Amino acid sequence: MKKMAELKYHFGLKVRIYPSDTQKQLIKRNSDASRFVYNEMVAINKELWQLRRVKLPIDTVRSRINQLKERKNAKAMSNHFQFLNAEGIDSLAKANAIQNYNRAWKNFHQTPGTGIPKFHRKSSVWKYQTNCQYPKQKEAWLTNGTAKFVDAKHFKLPKLDVIRIKGSKKRLSQLLSRTDQTRIGTVTITKDATDRFFLSLQLGSDTPFVSAFPATKRQVGIDLNTENFLTTSDNTVVANPRYYRTIKGKLAKAQRTLARRQRRAKKEHRSLRNSKNYQQQRLVVAKISAKVADRRRNFLHQLSTTLIKNHDLVVAEELRSKNLLKNHALAMSIADVGWRSFLSMLEYKATLYGHQFVTVNPKNTTQTCHNCGFVMGTEGTDKLTLGDRQWECPKCHVHHIRDHNAAQNILTKGLEQLA
Repeated sequence: MKKMAELKYHFGLKVRIYPSDTQKQLIKRNSDASRFVYNEMVAINKELWQLRRVKLPIDTVRSRINQLKERKNAKAMSNHFQFLNAEGIDSLAKANAIQNYNRAWKNFHQTPGTGIPKFHRKSSVWKYQTNCQYPKQKEAWLTNGTAKFVDAKHFKLPKLDVIRIKGSKKRLSQLLSRTDQTRIGTVTITKDATDRFFLSLQLGSDTPFVSAFPATKRQVGIDLNTENFLTTSDNTVVANPRYYRTIKGKLAKAQRTLARRQRRAKKEHRSLRNSKNYQQQRLVVAKISAKVADRRRNFLHQLSTTLIKNHDLVVAEELRSKNLLKNHALAMSIADVGWRSFLSMLEYKATLYGHQFVTVNPKNTTQTCHNCGFVMGTEGTDKLTLGDRQWECPKCHVHHIRDHNAAQNILTKGLEQLA
């Protein structure tokens, strides 16, 4: 049986789950155990770093270092902290917490700008990971592992047993009717701030999960901007829905109420975790924020799928949203549009559906005339500002709409990059 990494195609599936009260308690217990193990790994490495700075050959220091090193695996940690062996705690949840900690260090060393692993604090969000195992099976299917589909409406999980699920009927029926072997890898159970529970599955197979979109023989360049969400090289303009701006007044009012209840609870020396009024209002604030995020995500998914489906090649400019957010005049508008998420969707959907997506350096894409190649800011001319939405080329006298011209230049750069 092949491992997940050896399989050619991978696919992610996220469904809503509806656990019983007993199952909710088990999810909370596993989430707490996973967080404790992760934090213990952080604490062990912090202490090891401090002990290694002691240059004197002290036997006590050496002994302590050896003790901490031996504790850095799930079994040894469970033996040291006996409550981790409690009934209902998934051993794979502890192993995944250690694996995630090691992966965080790997990302720190390999990805610039990534910070070192830090302590995870308690919050209203619960999360832990387990794995589907095939101990005696010779073939891997969606219905014969330790984590498996019972039918299109139920899923069986280690420690939690059978749990009700809800997702796209079309997608679930397609997966369950597959005639090719399909393996379930990592399984993530999550409760978000609005008390919704989700199940995320990593699937692997040697055959594709979706069919590639047919070739269209069309290419498009897209210019992302805050005035409109995007403008394409064929002059299609997609309006910016501004989901956060439409709801920020209601959110601010709810947050003020939450702050008052927090101050009142602290004044009366009541724990926020046990303050019913505070928790009710926290849920109101979380639901408003989640509504904005859900609407934005749905918009980005529909738009990215449409672009990939209707074009063989999509070209966009490279964005550094972190740097753009330093502009306080535009920070809210930039954060509201979700450019980084949109580009990530275009990237993975292009791979998934057999089309192509590339990014290009945005330098001078706005300032360059698409017709003759003249660059504004040269030969005694002034650069275009954000307020210049339309302009005329001083060399060839062609009238340009700023965003359309930029999208055409982006497409040209993408084609040159691929040539």
